[in-house]
Amino acid sequence: MIVAAALIVAAPAAILIDGTPGQGAALTGSVAPGATLQLDGQPVAVASDGRFLIAFDRDAGPAATLIATLPDGQRIVRPLTIAPRNWRIERLPTLPRIAQPSAEFQRRRAPELAQINAARDRATDAQGWRQRFAWPVKGRISGLFGSQRVYAGEPGAYHSGVDVARPTGTPVAAPADGVVILAASAPFTLEGNLLMIDHGMGLNSAFLHLSRIDVKPGEHVRQGQVVGAIGATGRATGPHLHWGMKWHDARIDPLLLAGPMTT
Repeated sequence: MIVAAALIVAAPAAILIDGTPGQGAALTGSVAPGATLQLDGQPVAVASDGRFLIAFDRDAGPAATLIATLPDGQRIVRPLTIAPRNWRIERLPTLPRIAQPSAEFQRRRAPELAQINAARDRATDAQGWRQRFAWPVKGRISGLFGSQRVYAGEPGAYHSGVDVARPTGTPVAAPADGVVILAASAPFTLEGNLLMIDHGMGLNSAFLHLSRIDVKPGEHVRQGQVVGAIGATGRATGPHLHWGMKWHDARIDPLLLAGPMTT
């Protein structure tokens, strides 16, 4: 008689998670080396030492499930509760949303988005995901991840990163080790001079509105290395750094990875 592989609800030690799952959060964890892992049915990369990274989108639901398949075939299930966040919502009942984009904008935007998507599809050997992230620049936080405006009852797009206001030319450093996957040769319509760094395991950073970019695609960078400088290129009302992060398709909050800013 053939017996199906056992399905066991995980004891805390079977699938270890560092931190608390929450909307916009990224967490590392560990399973037995050689195991495979899925998060809500999607494969999660596991390093040779059993370490892994998972993250949850700003709009993630209240629950998720990790399933590990051990080398002996045993399947371990760990249910996760996703903590909600109280996002900053600004309601502007008399102000309409911005007008529809022009045909010229749409013509330029399609190839820009293609470059961004192709960059995010690149897999590298970067190991920065294992590090504690550092702020690429310190200053006044002028925009919070997840904040959103509602125009006459119609929600606008939420803010997809954290903004730090500093003067043009202020150096920007890599928040963790990584590989450059995009360094715009010309300003993009929205992002301006755009730099993207892959940190491994599907985790990447995007730095927008730069006045200059100091690194090239394919270059390995180290945490703390100067990679560019703050500017106001693209759609920006003043000089600042917009730091956005994604894990695969999930938009996450850089502040949760870097921690509170200290001077």
